[in-house]
Amino acid sequence: MIPSERSSNPFAATAPQATGKLADNILYFARALRDAGLPVGPGAVIDAINAVEAAGIGTREDFRATLHAVFVKKHEHTIIFDQAFAIFWRKRGFIEKMIALMSPQAKDHSEPKKPDAGAARVADALYKHKPQEKPKEQVEVDARFTMSASEVLQTKDFAQMSADEIAVARAAIARLRMPSEKMRLRRWKPDPHGGRIDPRGTFRKSLRSGGAIELAFRAHAERYAPIVAICDISGSMSDYTRIFLHFLHQLTDQRRRVHTFLFGTRLTNVTRALRQKDVDEALAECSAGVKDWSGGTRIGASLHAFNREWSRRVLGQGAICVLFTDGLERDHLDQLSAEMERLYKSCRRLIWVNPLLRYSEFQAKASGVRAMLPHVDEFRPIHNLRSMADLIAALAQEKNSSSTDPRKWLRAA
Repeated sequence: MIPSERSSNPFAATAPQATGKLADNILYFARALRDAGLPVGPGAVIDAINAVEAAGIGTREDFRATLHAVFVKKHEHTIIFDQAFAIFWRKRGFIEKMIALMSPQAKDHSEPKKPDAGAARVADALYKHKPQEKPKEQVEVDARFTMSASEVLQTKDFAQMSADEIAVARAAIARLRMPSEKMRLRRWKPDPHGGRIDPRGTFRKSLRSGGAIELAFRAHAERYAPIVAICDISGSMSDYTRIFLHFLHQLTDQRRRVHTFLFGTRLTNVTRALRQKDVDEALAECSAGVKDWSGGTRIGASLHAFNREWSRRVLGQGAICVLFTDGLERDHLDQLSAEMERLYKSCRRLIWVNPLLRYSEFQAKASGVRAMLPHVDEFRPIHNLRSMADLIAALAQEKNSSSTDPRKWLRAA
């Protein structure tokens, strides 16, 4: 709403006709909400204008409550609405600036400050309309990572991506799907099409039917293997940690058992935080719960804490462990080797993903890397979209390829 010059209260108008621009501003606000992910259609805009006209505007909170009642349909959308409302209806004259910013003549390319939880998509929605001298070819991202127009983006390093490319990469990660292969268990389950006769089930059926024998069958139970991710959040990993957490959030959102731990100088369990449906809110909660983000690193001590406190809880039932770190540890190498060996023996498979493998000249000469390599099943890069797709395929395979064999790096060093 654009306030009157005579009034100090920007919410003094009681009807859209009072200023002639309130309805347009509500429309702009609804578009921002829709771009931020809220299901706001043309009918909701008309309802909001009618609601404001009927309810009147006494205070800022009354105005917010009226729009909230119309636009917000789910509880998790409230945080997005609040961020958008706080930015869009901030102060006198700000609406005019926002409209000018959204227009083709806008020249202000300044970036907004770092958003709070849930505000990232709001900022993208409000500031995305920027002028372009020449239309650029739209890049389509194939969720299956086949050969397409996004080939360059799939192989581009995350650390070299622009903000727009990171947004496209996050959208591609959001469309990732884990393979449907399940792990065969020793436990049996009733199955009318099973290949084996179930003696106990057959006996129970005969008792219920008064002695008539009706064969029951059984088959091995199947389920997805649990995934345990242990992620380095030290300063040397900062360019890749956040995008990898987007990847882990997507795996968690697919109703799989995913346990996530972060470590720098200490170990932090963020499994519950990543179970939030909204990825911005999940990552904000992770950041709030971690005290050593982008600081130093103590890989050996952090793995010792994991093996002592969490290993027996989360590494059972055929869990696959994904270790995300560059392995640049110089102190306490004996402890690092011993804890890696214990971790290796506690899980079904241990996959080490390292962004340093993006360099073709990489060699396993660092003392920390050499202490860790003998105790992993696979050694993989994790620096672009293609490497993430390869990691997803590896999580469903039992045997690693020769290119990811850690012994190859030890022999070459």
